[in-house]
Amino acid sequence: MKFMALLFLSTLFLTTNAQVKTGIEVLTNQNFELLKEKKTGLITNPTGVDSYLKSTIDILFDAPEVELVALYGPEHGVRGNVAAGKKVENLTDPKTGLPVFSLYGKTRKPTPEMLKGIDVLVYDIQDIGSRSYTYISTLGLAMEAAAENDIEFVVLDRPNPLGGNKFEGPLTEPPFTSFVSHFPIPYVHGFTVGELATFINQNHLLPRGLKCNLKVVKMEGWTRDMNFEATGLQWVPSSPHIPNAHSAFYYPVSGILGELYVVNIGVGYTLPFQLFGADWFDATQLAQNLNDLNLPGVIFRPIFYKPYYSTFNGKEIEGVQVHLTDLEKAPLSLIQFYVLQEAHQLNPDKNVFELCDSTRLAMFDKVCGTDKVRIAFSKNFKVEDIIEIWTGDIKKFRKKAEKSFLY
Repeated sequence: MKFMALLFLSTLFLTTNAQVKTGIEVLTNQNFELLKEKKTGLITNPTGVDSYLKSTIDILFDAPEVELVALYGPEHGVRGNVAAGKKVENLTDPKTGLPVFSLYGKTRKPTPEMLKGIDVLVYDIQDIGSRSYTYISTLGLAMEAAAENDIEFVVLDRPNPLGGNKFEGPLTEPPFTSFVSHFPIPYVHGFTVGELATFINQNHLLPRGLKCNLKVVKMEGWTRDMNFEATGLQWVPSSPHIPNAHSAFYYPVSGILGELYVVNIGVGYTLPFQLFGADWFDATQLAQNLNDLNLPGVIFRPIFYKPYYSTFNGKEIEGVQVHLTDLEKAPLSLIQFYVLQEAHQLNPDKNVFELCDSTRLAMFDKVCGTDKVRIAFSKNFKVEDIIEIWTGDIKKFRKKAEKSFLY
């Protein structure tokens, strides 16, 4: 009885703190009307949960009104047990007995065979608000497949962890379109996944001008000025290196530089995306120089540490920890370039673009969505040289994006 009382209280805590109802909860309250008498496929991962942390898989599978017949796994898999960049295999879900088709293996777009017999494809995955995070690429490819196969597409919406007001970075240029920059949107894109799907459809961004039969189950209670922590929802790790809601705040701070694998960004240590470290950094001087820039919403602290894996595995290194004091004001995605600027000033013989191989340079450019950033920055290692490239698209894009806002 004592255990049951504690379980009840913990469950009550989870729900009463939530200011927002996600798409799956709204769909449930609507008695699954959109899915009735339809064979349903579900694209999801561990982040697809309600306020009780019950999986969307289980919710749909247990609902008498829903005929859930297949699951589809993005990067890291339906159960989140696959490492970054590793192929996800087709399998049978041990709990439900449903087939699980991989969208991060031999194919990244659902094939006609995978969709055979499906009437509606449902997407329920928590995004983190940065373009290079591959779940939104899976969203676009799934929308394309749904359009080609005359299948309805339903997005169960979830918050953008960064809120809905941050837009940073250049739009992806066509030569640099890839699975880490699938659409011509800024690096920090400001959309919920439901809004992004709407934007894709409205602007004919699917190949050959396709549009899918899209329906978005909107959240209740979310506003654009809410970051994830303001929602009261529980965070489920969206991938191994995004263990907490605030991890999503830091991902755009260092993720682009991390593609070079010449500076440790906290991946392989206990603070993923919050650190910049190398065996040639001077932690104290670098922190002082960065703080002297008086960047809004951010403070830098010297740190000394030894990564357990990844870049500089097992080596004593030093650098800075980034502390965000104002998420709205901080220039998140430019912070890594300010770090490079000050590190190069202290170590002019160290050129990060020469320390890595060509494949990493190509990935850096893909994540940036252009090679113009690297080319301009590498001439003098000055942020002022890339400001116009980094910010020039934002005002016009935001005006265009507003037509797709749902909140």
